[in-house]
Amino acid sequence: QVNFVVCQLFALLTAFGFRLYLHPSKTSPFVRHVVATLLGFYFALFCFGWYALHFLVQSGLTYGIMILTGVEHMHKYCLVVALGYLSFCQITRVYVFDYGMYSADFTGPMMVITQKITSLTFEIHDGKRMPSLLEYFSYNCNFMGILAGPTCSYNDYIAFIEGTPCRRHRDQQTNGKANGRHKQADPSPNIEVVRKLATCFFSLMVFLSVCKVFPVERNIDDDFIATTPFYAQVVYLYLSMLTTRPKYYFVWTLADAINNAAGFGFNGYTSDGSPRWDLISNLRITDIEFATSFKMFLDNWNIQTAHWLKRVCYERCPYNPTAATFILSAMWHGAYPGYYLTFLTGIVVTLAARAMRHNVRPHFLGSPSHKLVYDVITWAGTQIAICYTVVPFVLLSVGPSMKFYSMLGVIVHLEDTFATKL
Repeated sequence: QVNFVVCQLFALLTAFGFRLYLHPSKTSPFVRHVVATLLGFYFALFCFGWYALHFLVQSGLTYGIMILTGVEHMHKYCLVVALGYLSFCQITRVYVFDYGMYSADFTGPMMVITQKITSLTFEIHDGKRMPSLLEYFSYNCNFMGILAGPTCSYNDYIAFIEGTPCRRHRDQQTNGKANGRHKQADPSPNIEVVRKLATCFFSLMVFLSVCKVFPVERNIDDDFIATTPFYAQVVYLYLSMLTTRPKYYFVWTLADAINNAAGFGFNGYTSDGSPRWDLISNLRITDIEFATSFKMFLDNWNIQTAHWLKRVCYERCPYNPTAATFILSAMWHGAYPGYYLTFLTGIVVTLAARAMRHNVRPHFLGSPSHKLVYDVITWAGTQIAICYTVVPFVLLSVGPSMKFYSMLGVIVHLEDTFATKL
């Protein structure tokens, strides 16, 4: 974990140099691809040792499949191979080496690479061009995203490397050069990077100061259950799960800042002319903490993974896409049984959410006061339901997870789910 943080901080410094000295106006895309890729391999080797070779093997196998198979079927074969290789590594790490250990293991970057491989093959299947080998490895293993992502569109990444306008803001403010590279204005990301680094620092301080004060395991402690009133147990459940989120805020916001420092992530301008640097942002903290529905929480948490699941599964699965998407998400996350308990519960909660919101919410929209009451109730219900759903994700094992569920009881599960969906 120390290696991981050191590498990310060094990547941040490198990203500034990459933007300033290897800007598309000063060098060729080939040089930018080579430097980004070699730095990515170096960081991976420093952080994970020779386990980083798995990144090359996974990428190389799937590139071979892309070459040997036709466009019609490559996306299916690459999904199976990339996800299968990832699952093999996760299973061996969990059940052979260090079950239950929280570490910066090498399968974390492989999860992001799996997303990139499958996203690219689906884009090619839909009509995009086949990348060269250098472009492919640069996209999968560049130093900005090798350790913590986030996933991005291949077209967006190539537009960044080549210095061409992204299609989302091609017609916005220009620097006066028509019909050429660098038509898009190149605003400085420095202010946005500083803001995100401040968020990282605050998140890290919160995590380090309160994480051990509210351990999640206390929710299943027999003495705690026997001596604590039910309402206090619910409050503690909320606080214990709340304190687990800042570490994700730290990692994902730092990864976003690294990409922004390199010049990647510009997403056009706001209505008042301010530059937006949220093209590949992975979370919206305020919307997460004040979410008034299960869907609102999920839409703002791990955003790029949600987009990936939508592109490769939800929009393409002919039968029960909601269940298929949650199952794919569980397989992608890893081999711990707690992941599957969380995402199977998520299927039920999501389906209930749609029905309850559709039928109940219209009755509270008649006046601002009714809407406020509705928002307060659904915020509380959403937070508790999220906690109830995600506890197995943190506990990892079947035994502790089932103990947690059995102590709260099925009735509480149904009540929380109903309240969340009002």
